[in-house]
Amino acid sequence: MNKTELIEHLASKHELTKAEAGRILETLLDAVVTTVKKGGAVSIPGFGSFKQHARAARTGVNPSTGDKIKIAAAKLPKFTPGAGFKAAVDPKAAARKAAKTAAAPAKAAAAKPAAKPAAKKAKK
Repeated sequence: MNKTELIEHLASKHELTKAEAGRILETLLDAVVTTVKKGGAVSIPGFGSFKQHARAARTGVNPSTGDKIKIAAAKLPKFTPGAGFKAAVDPKAAARKAAKTAAAPAKAAAAKPAAKPAAKKAKK
């Protein structure tokens, strides 16, 4: 789906004109870009989060000559999908993860050593 198709989908789903849907989409994208550019994060529960990721400077190799080159530090946008989005894309993986998470507390409780019995008080 490209931007034009997304605008058409928004317009038909919410009874908007394509121009109104286009302005709404532009406003949304502008807000995300501006916030991430300033170093903030945009979180949409169930969908994911957008944030800025700093990549440190490093040394690389030019593959054609084999020479070492310096690669400058960079700031990049990063998207992390939310649990709801992941579950919608791959429901089987989400079910496996839920089962694993549910089994983990039971294993942790079974793995703990039994508590020592309370010491008895000596009678005088």
